Amino acid sequence: MLLERTGQKHNIFAMLYNSRRVITLARKLRVVDYFALGWGTMVGVGWLVVMDDWLLRGGVLGAILGFAIGGALLLPIGYVYGRLVTAMPDAAGEVAYTAKVFPQSISFSTGWMMILAYFIVCPWEAVAVGRIAGYIFPALDSIELYRIAGQPVYLPHLLIGLGLTGLLTLLNYRGIRLSATFQNWTAFGTLALFVLFVGFGVSKGSTRNFPPLFTHSPFVSVLLVIQIVPYFMTGFESVVKGAEEASPEFRSRGFFKAIWMAIVVGILFYTIVIASVGYVAPWKQLTAEKFMTAVAFERAVGSRWIVSVILAAALLSLFKVFNGNFVAASRLLFAIGRRGLVVGVLATCIRATRRPQSP
Repeated sequence: MLLERTGQKHNIFAMLYNSRRVITLARKLRVVDYFALGWGTMVGVGWLVVMDDWLLRGGVLGAILGFAIGGALLLPIGYVYGRLVTAMPDAAGEVAYTAKVFPQSISFSTGWMMILAYFIVCPWEAVAVGRIAGYIFPALDSIELYRIAGQPVYLPHLLIGLGLTGLLTLLNYRGIRLSATFQNWTAFGTLALFVLFVGFGVSKGSTRNFPPLFTHSPFVSVLLVIQIVPYFMTGFESVVKGAEEASPEFRSRGFFKAIWMAIVVGILFYTIVIASVGYVAPWKQLTAEKFMTAVAFERAVGSRWIVSVILAAALLSLFKVFNGNFVAASRLLFAIGRRGLVVGVLATCIRATRRPQSP
C-alpha cells in the first residue's frame, strides 16, 4: 500500500513537471545573464582579501598551477550540470536530480545544504562591504557600537551593509529582469576594472619579483592550493537555479555555454591576478599587509588611484556575489516549497513579476 501511494505521488508530480508546472516563473534570462549569474556568484573578493594565504601556500607558480588544475577539474562537473539542467530544467537543481534516484530524505537534506550554503554568503558580503568602504574612506571607521570576537562594529559599516541588503531585496522584489541587469553591470564592471588595473600594473612590474615560485616542493605547493580551489570556484552551479526563467528563445545548449564560460573565465581571472601580483612587486615582502593585492599594485604604480580602482572592483564583486547568492537561494527555496518539502507558502509567486514570494 505504501509503495502504491508513493508511486501515485510520483506520477502526480511527473504530470505537473511535464506540463511545465502550475506555478511558473517569468521567462526573461539569456545566455549572458546566466554567465553573469554563474561567474558573478563564483568570484568574490578572495583575490583581494586572502591573496597572501594563496601565495604562502604555493608561491606564484604553485598558486597559478593550483587554480589552473583545480579549475580544470571542475569542467567535467560543469558538463554534468549542463546535461542535468538540459534534461530537467527545474529550479530545484540538486534536489530534483537526487529525487530521481534517492529517497525524499536525501533530496530534502541536499536542498537545505545548498540553501544554507547560498544564504550564509549574504550576511558575510553585507559585513565585508562596510570594511572595504572603510578602507576607501577611513572616516567610516567611527562610532563604534560594539565588538564581536574583539573586532569593532562601526555604525557606518552597519548602515552600509543594511542599505545594500535593502537595495538587493528591492531589486529582486521587482523581478528577475531587473536583478539580472544589475548582475550584468556589476559582473562586467568588475571585469572591466580588472583589465584596467592589471594592464597598468604589469607595465611597471618585473619577472625578478616572481621568486620564490614555490613555497614548498612543487607537488606540495600545488596540492596545498588545489585543496582550496573548490571553495573559491563554487557558484557556477547557480545557473541551474534559474533554469525555469530562460527566455522563450533560449536554447538548451546555452546552459552548457554559460556554465563552461563561468568556469573558464574564473580560471583565467584567478591565474592572471595571481601572476600579476607576483609580477608587479616582491610579494614575499607584502604578505603581512592588509589587502595585499592593492598594496602590491600601489607600490608598482606609485600612486593611490590604482588602489581606488582595485577597491571599486572589489565592491562591484561583492555586489554581484551577494545578488547571485540571493537569487540562487530564493529560487531553490521556492522550488523545494513547490515540491512539498517545506511549508507551501514558499512556493507562491508575485503575480505581477512572477518571481518567488519569498524571501
